[in-house]
Amino acid sequence: MNTCTRLHILVTGASSGIGRATALRLADHGQHVYAGVRKLADGAALSTFTSGELTPLLLDVTDAGQITDAAHTIAEHTGDAGLAGLVNNAGIGLVGPLELIPVEEFRRQLEVNLTGQLAVTQALLPMLRRRRGRIVMIGSIGNRFTPPFIGPLATSKSALTTMSTALRQELAPFGIRVTVVEPGSIHSEAVGKLDADVRQVLSLATPEGRALYEDAFRNLVAFFAALHQKGSPPDGVAEAVERALTAARPRTCYLAGKNARRMALVAALLPAAAQDALRRRLARQPAWATMVDQ
Repeated sequence: MNTCTRLHILVTGASSGIGRATALRLADHGQHVYAGVRKLADGAALSTFTSGELTPLLLDVTDAGQITDAAHTIAEHTGDAGLAGLVNNAGIGLVGPLELIPVEEFRRQLEVNLTGQLAVTQALLPMLRRRRGRIVMIGSIGNRFTPPFIGPLATSKSALTTMSTALRQELAPFGIRVTVVEPGSIHSEAVGKLDADVRQVLSLATPEGRALYEDAFRNLVAFFAALHQKGSPPDGVAEAVERALTAARPRTCYLAGKNARRMALVAALLPAAAQDALRRRLARQPAWATMVDQ
C-alpha cells in the first residue's frame, strides 16, 4: 500500500525542451514526477534542477521492454493509489518535402510520435483508471496551420490529435480526461538542429529532387527558425500542461506559446485558398504552375 500523499505523474521525453520544463515545474509544485529519459545521464542532470520529488526512468517509447519496466516501477510505488497523470510529450520533428522524405524516416516519425504514445498509454491505463487520472498529449499548432515542408511532423501530430479525440470518448466512462496541448512558437534546443535536419534531407535527395525544392525549403526553415528564436520559453507550455492536469474542468485543448492563437485564428477564419497562398508566401515558393515542366 502506497502511503505517499503526492500525486504521481509520468512525463515522457523529459530530457529537454517542453518535457524537461514540464517535469521540473510539476516536481517544484509538489508532484512526484517520473521523468522518462533515453539516457541515464540526462535523468541524473534533470534531478539536480529541482528540490522536488523526481524519479528518472529509462523510457524509449518505441522500446516495448522499457515501457514494461517503467510501468512496473511506477505500479510498485503507487500501489492502490494509481497514477494521477500521463504527459505524452516524447517526439521527434522530421521536416522536408514529402516527395524527398525517405519512407523509413517517415515510418520512424509515426512510430515515435504516434504509435509510441499509444503503447505508453496502454501500459499505464490500469493505473490511470485506478486514480481517475488524466492524459495530456503534446500536439502542435501545425495540426491546424500546416505550411509546406512541415508535412511529416504535422501528419504525426494531426493523427495524435485524432487519437486523443477517440481516447477522450472511450475513457470518459472511467472518469479519465484526455487533453491536447498545442504549442506555437517555442524557443528550445530543437531550433538549433533545424539546419542540420535540412542538410540531412537534401543530402539524401537526388540532384533533380534538390532542384525542385531546395530554395523554397531553405526559405521556409529560415523563416521558422527566426520565429522560434523569438518564441516563448518551454515553461509556457508546461504551465498549460499543469492546468490540464489540475483544473477542475480542463479543456479538451489548450493553445500555448507565441503565435499559437494567431495561427489558430488564421486557420479558422481564412478560406483554404487564402491559407495556401499565405503559407506558400512564407516559403517564397514559385508562383502557381510555374514549374509544370520540371
